[in-house]
Amino acid sequence: MQLTLALCCEEARERPDGRFDLVGVFAELSAPGFPAVQAGMTAVFVMEWDADEFGTQAFRADLVAADGRKVITIEGETEVPRRPADRPAARTRLALPLEQVVFPQSGRYHFDIVAGGDLHRACSLFLSERPEH
Repeated sequence: MQLTLALCCEEARERPDGRFDLVGVFAELSAPGFPAVQAGMTAVFVMEWDADEFGTQAFRADLVAADGRKVITIEGETEVPRRPADRPAARTRLALPLEQVVFPQSGRYHFDIVAGGDLHRACSLFLSERPEH
């Protein structure tokens, strides 16, 4: 499996033709203090599967703090169709709305994706403290 897209945004909508409309893509957030709560965000992941990876495939996405602590874990399964060699690879497109995400401290966070038996480091976020005026 290859992770071909990983990002965080305000909202993602998948069109019937498989395209995504992404709104408010971000890699940085600020908060007046910590722990901080992000009321809503969407994690987007697109996985492209190798020809020998088909059937039910488990996946896990962990949001990890700089100190290695897992903040949230998302687990699921996706059904990957068998694709002939003359067709594009099978893809899983995930837009995962997340609510009330708690960031315990300022600093760097990232998603780790486990799928197809491999660990992939995905998109990162940086959380900073916003000075109050």
